[in-house]
Amino acid sequence: MADDETFENLKAARKLLKASMEQSSALSSAINEAGLKVERMKERLPSLEAAIKPVGTRKCGYFAMRDQINGAIGPAAAVLKVYDVVRELENSLSFESCSDLHAYLLIMKRLEEALRFLAGSCGLAIQWLHDIVEFLEGDAFANDQSLLNVKKALRILRVLHAIEGCARLDGGVLNAAFIKLETEFVSLLMENNATACIASSPLPVPVIQKLQAIVERLNAADRLEKCVLLYTGARSLNARRSLQALDLDYLEIQVSEFDDMQSIGPYIEQWGEHLELVVKHFLEFEYKLCNSVFEKTESDAWKRCIARFAEEFRLVSFLQFGRSVTKIKKGPVKLLKLLDVFAVLENLRVNFNRLFGGEACGEIQNLTRDLIKKVVNGACEIFWELPSQVELQRRFSPPSDGGIPGLVTFITSFCNQLLGEDYKPILIRVLRIHQSWKTDIHKDEDDDLLLKQIFSTMKEIGLNLDAWSKTYEDISLSYLFMMNNHCHFSQLKGTKLGEIMGNSWLGAHEQYKDYYAALYLRESWGKLLILLTQKGWISPPVGGATDYHQGSDDKKRLKAFNEAFDERYKKHSNWIISDDCLRQKVCQLLVQAVVPVYKSYMQKYGVLVQQDASARKYVKHTTQSLEKMLSSLFQPQLSKYCSTKHIRFIGKLKNFVTNQFRVMRKAM
Repeated sequence: MADDETFENLKAARKLLKASMEQSSALSSAINEAGLKVERMKERLPSLEAAIKPVGTRKCGYFAMRDQINGAIGPAAAVLKVYDVVRELENSLSFESCSDLHAYLLIMKRLEEALRFLAGSCGLAIQWLHDIVEFLEGDAFANDQSLLNVKKALRILRVLHAIEGCARLDGGVLNAAFIKLETEFVSLLMENNATACIASSPLPVPVIQKLQAIVERLNAADRLEKCVLLYTGARSLNARRSLQALDLDYLEIQVSEFDDMQSIGPYIEQWGEHLELVVKHFLEFEYKLCNSVFEKTESDAWKRCIARFAEEFRLVSFLQFGRSVTKIKKGPVKLLKLLDVFAVLENLRVNFNRLFGGEACGEIQNLTRDLIKKVVNGACEIFWELPSQVELQRRFSPPSDGGIPGLVTFITSFCNQLLGEDYKPILIRVLRIHQSWKTDIHKDEDDDLLLKQIFSTMKEIGLNLDAWSKTYEDISLSYLFMMNNHCHFSQLKGTKLGEIMGNSWLGAHEQYKDYYAALYLRESWGKLLILLTQKGWISPPVGGATDYHQGSDDKKRLKAFNEAFDERYKKHSNWIISDDCLRQKVCQLLVQAVVPVYKSYMQKYGVLVQQDASARKYVKHTTQSLEKMLSSLFQPQLSKYCSTKHIRFIGKLKNFVTNQFRVMRKAM
């Protein structure tokens, strides 16, 4: 009877396992059905054990596998208990929302731990049952019903063992929970995105803590990369809003659309301000925020975030615009603009190294290095060519009015710019970098290079002036030309250029100014006075008759003076003296030299007028009108002082020179 009862129990277990396996058609239903099967197995395990043990008493083989059976029963029982816990946690998770994030994450953590323990318990039970199957298949029980039951139980355990992996697949309970977490992650970011163009403060601490908790859980589930994508996607919206307030259309302008450095100049100032705003404010804020959010992952996730933000903030376009500046035609003003570009990059160097040092920002690193190389090489090339470019202008004609050539005004102002506080440190830094690429150079030598080049340039300017002064046909105009230019140089006292050239240099130009002023007065007006001071005219005695021939000579002399004066006045009215003080001084000297002589002569000539009425027609100027005419000479005209070729060299810099090279780069 006992054998019959055992057999019936085995048959019942066989039917139970068979029914369970036939109902596991889909993954989700298989998991549910597996739970039912285990429940039924739990009910049948005592009878199954009881059924197997009598058989073991009858056959010596059962004694050999008794330990295997006993070892399998323990893990099988643990599987049933753990599965109960898994089912309870799954139900709790399905009804829990992320509003209480801490509770939700705690349930997720417990569920993951339970699933891992379930898989571990199933694995141990599977190992024991696998050993039993191998034993039975090699014995006389190969076709025994007990072996079939064990195999089916083994298959059920394998299904349960796969529950953890299935939970992480699409449709699985864990995967659904992770998606819900990711949705909450994006919602937190979107709700707390800064609405202003510049985020003035980080996100609230509770929000940061929630984001950190979500990131930590997703990272533990190997979903960090998805988290990075969600983070950058949400924060990129803020980046786009920030850029909407800036007019960045100039970043799209092609080099061919710029006529010269003058036309691109205003955009360089905008470029520097915008790039500083993007890097020091927008990206630095994003750097701090993503560092806070991802700090517990101990990964380089923030670097990938910054690479994405750099793309959104158009860092590549900014760097390409800087490269466009390097492609503009060479000229002195381009040197200043290249230094402006370098100053911006130098000011952002620390930020660039911190933000874009990762592998994800390789393109930005390469573009930045290439831009710095082109800026340094381009600036140094122009700087080293400056003296030779000045020398090339020597073959052109000087101003026809004797004024200061535009080249002289430009170069002195340009050198003052280079030596000023805004540009000198930058230029020295550029020279140092350029020299370091070639040879070793000490700090003191950087200043020497700069000063030597300035000295060489000013020397070439002096040689140009000497050559130009010799091209004037009128020696008086040549003297006026040299007087104007020496006055210009003497007035550099108190400027950066004047300081490095020295007091002796300034004093020499002051002396040359006075020297050429004296030469001009003697050559141009001294000969005129001879007409009035020549001997041969004798004042007639009071009441006596005037010598007829003598009166005729006086008329001719006055006529000759008038003609000579008018001719000189007409010619010299087209000449200029640029400096107001010098102009007043020269006019005053002219008045002092000419008017007293003319006045004295006219007093004597007045006697002739009283005796000979026809002599009155030779009186063309009064003393007052003569003084007024002489005082009005050398007024600057609204004309160009330099030739077309000078303008070509300067690079159409009329406005730039007029405004004294207004500094386009603002101090950071």
